[in-house]
Amino acid sequence: MNPNADSKSGQPAVPHRPRRPQRSPRVESSVDISEPKTEPVPPADKEESTPDGIAASRPKPSRPAVHIITWNVGSAEPPDDITALLGLNVGDGNTDMYIIGLQEVNSMINKRLKDVLFTDQWSEVCMERLSPFGYVTSQRMQGLLLLVFAKYFHLPFLRGVQTEATRTGLGGYWGNKGGVSARMSVFGHTVCFVNCHLPAHMENSDQRMEDFESILQQQQFEGQAATGVLDHDVVFWFGDLNFRIDDLEIQVVKSAIDNNKFSALLEKDQLNMAKDSETVLEGFHEGPLKFPPTYKFDVGTNTYDTSGKKRKPAWTDRILWRLRATAPAAQSSGKRGSFSGLTSGTKVTQHFYQSHMEYTISDHKPVSSIFTLQFPYKLDIPLVTIIVEDEWNSVAEAKVIFKVAPKYSRSSWDWIGLYKVGFKHPKDYVGYVWAKQEEADFLRQEHEVNPMRAEFCSRIFFVTFDKCLSNSFPGNLYRGRIAQRLRGLYFGLL
Repeated sequence: MNPNADSKSGQPAVPHRPRRPQRSPRVESSVDISEPKTEPVPPADKEESTPDGIAASRPKPSRPAVHIITWNVGSAEPPDDITALLGLNVGDGNTDMYIIGLQEVNSMINKRLKDVLFTDQWSEVCMERLSPFGYVTSQRMQGLLLLVFAKYFHLPFLRGVQTEATRTGLGGYWGNKGGVSARMSVFGHTVCFVNCHLPAHMENSDQRMEDFESILQQQQFEGQAATGVLDHDVVFWFGDLNFRIDDLEIQVVKSAIDNNKFSALLEKDQLNMAKDSETVLEGFHEGPLKFPPTYKFDVGTNTYDTSGKKRKPAWTDRILWRLRATAPAAQSSGKRGSFSGLTSGTKVTQHFYQSHMEYTISDHKPVSSIFTLQFPYKLDIPLVTIIVEDEWNSVAEAKVIFKVAPKYSRSSWDWIGLYKVGFKHPKDYVGYVWAKQEEADFLRQEHEVNPMRAEFCSRIFFVTFDKCLSNSFPGNLYRGRIAQRLRGLYFGLL
């Protein structure tokens, strides 16, 4: 892909409504729901092999840790410090991926025009605070925003990245409500993240379910690995789902909250009740809700709504997950229910599920959760391998040789970029060259890279993207050293 081109497409048109999702077989004994711990304790790394007995090219976490955040920010600007929300103050460094889903990001005309020309404030803040992580992808639909980050050395193993957006407001013509998603293959296993903002108000529980079903039906991805959201090995569903507490009066609800007696409220929670009756929710799991309802607060306080509307407190902000069954639900269509054979043995373990009361810029409190994904095996052999010298005496000697795996499809749009370490976005390159391709079966290519203006960079990251900037990161990372001024160069084919 041309690095100067914009990789984002416009908002998708509203397609005709497809058929209702099929009920899938239950997944038994495949989800380990842990009680929340005081600190996340992802398992230690261990050596693994693929089914063919091929060892990993470098140690990878056997159980990647995924940190998911959902927050309805109520059109507010980002707070001064989101360190606690991101868990960066814990300092264990065990998180491998960050998934951030926001709702009601300011989408007024003047703000959207500015966001077209520049990165929106929320994305900028997240990129700044997560600069040790690489930007993977994002999807914006009016006030809905989904951001995905991962540690740099995981990027080559996050492949087939695609995003989708579905409008459900005003019958599907307005994007104030709906869902945005990002899907990818993580070490050979398909994972989909869906951030939703569903209809508000107590009486609209059925409409919320219809909108969620519509989002699942309309979001279809390219490729054979997974065509729909529920065809993925693991699905995370989160956002301002807007489910309320039925029947109980507001005084009863507030009294139960004050006395930390949530069980009676959870019995009347609309989402909990819907899971017993709605086919589309079968297989979705949620950890225990041990924090008070996250809506609705007076802005700037931890006091529930005192306005004339006096909204009843509710757990509107949720994070759920689902594992695909080990057998297809249906084979009639040739698409839905397709099975990759990689799901058996996959487990999702939840280590945290909590709200963050200290943030008061919105009438919602943010909610976060940390999961570990345990795959039966991982495909972690890079499609592109980098070979460089460990030491260079000058920048002019900077040269890299990369080898392409036989099954990797090359493109004339492949390019190699030079980055400062800690770059925030794929477009932040210092310079780039085209990855030449003289013949179709050319598996070894050598390029001499002259990093222009490198005197301004104390550390540099060297990376290439394939024909679609946000589609995959096919290569591996390499750390080299250059004498004196540019000591500590980083290389990677992504």
